[in-house]
Amino acid sequence: MTTIKDVAKLADVSTATVSRVLNSNGYVNPTTKERVKQAIEQLNYLPNDVARSLFKGRSKMIALFVPDIMNPYFPELARAVEDVTNHHEYTFVLCNTDDDIEKELTYLNALQQKSVDGFIIVSSTISEEHINKINAPIVALDRILSSKLSSVTVNNREGARQAVQYLKSTGAKRIAHICGPDHAGNTKTRLQGYLDEVKNDKWFLSSYIVPGEYNFEIAKQSTIKLLTDHPEIDAIFAGNDLMGAGALSAAANLGINVPADLSIIGFDGIAIGETTTPALTTMAQPIYEIGSKAAEMLIQQITDNQSIIKSEEFKVVLKERQSTRARR
Repeated sequence: MTTIKDVAKLADVSTATVSRVLNSNGYVNPTTKERVKQAIEQLNYLPNDVARSLFKGRSKMIALFVPDIMNPYFPELARAVEDVTNHHEYTFVLCNTDDDIEKELTYLNALQQKSVDGFIIVSSTISEEHINKINAPIVALDRILSSKLSSVTVNNREGARQAVQYLKSTGAKRIAHICGPDHAGNTKTRLQGYLDEVKNDKWFLSSYIVPGEYNFEIAKQSTIKLLTDHPEIDAIFAGNDLMGAGALSAAANLGINVPADLSIIGFDGIAIGETTTPALTTMAQPIYEIGSKAAEMLIQQITDNQSIIKSEEFKVVLKERQSTRARR
């Protein structure tokens, strides 16, 4: 493997001179600089990123932690983060954590050893104690991790309320909710938004709330049991679109017509909702804008070396498709 010493020997300069050329740090005679560049090209020398990060104090690397890469929401989010980081000439690293604290800590330790410049984290398991041990800027995405961190979220509770209000406007009388995992902060806020609208209705039963774990198959099986136990249900608010797609599949298995006999609305606005049959009505997040904002906030923290805490909350928007009845 070619080393910096090989480059210095071929160019007939010191390793310090080669380093200055590589890092654009300090004056080097133009003729000497050209000789070093020719030596680098001739030897196909690739500088050691770790060594350069130690020299410059930065690796030009940003990591995004997501809990489930199989959920289509997160690849859409990751694309936005990647586009912004690449535009600013940062290397983008995507880490799938499964919301497993051991995996998160393993990634955090390994990336800090590589002098990663900052983290964008979607997590429901990382604690304040763990956050305090991270020696790099952090932006929390999708869920608020700490009052000490900048965050980018959406109006989950109000968006959930709007989803249920919309179902009521279509004539729905018995509205159920498929919720995400208990440990996820946005599960709780979306559930609370649902309860804001139904808890005082005479028809409401706690058994109308079933777990879907933000998972297609689990949501499908929960919906089959829900509709078998409660055939009077005529509408479902799913806590995300993946679960909404699971509910649609469950209804098809049971021979229930959507939307004539059952309206279903999701939350997120991922592309899969446009491909289901029928197409899924949803409370759509501005996914690309959310990911872009988180990346821009993190890069600003890195470049300005400042820790001003900012909280950005975007609004979700109703996208009416074919899985819900028309408003009355």
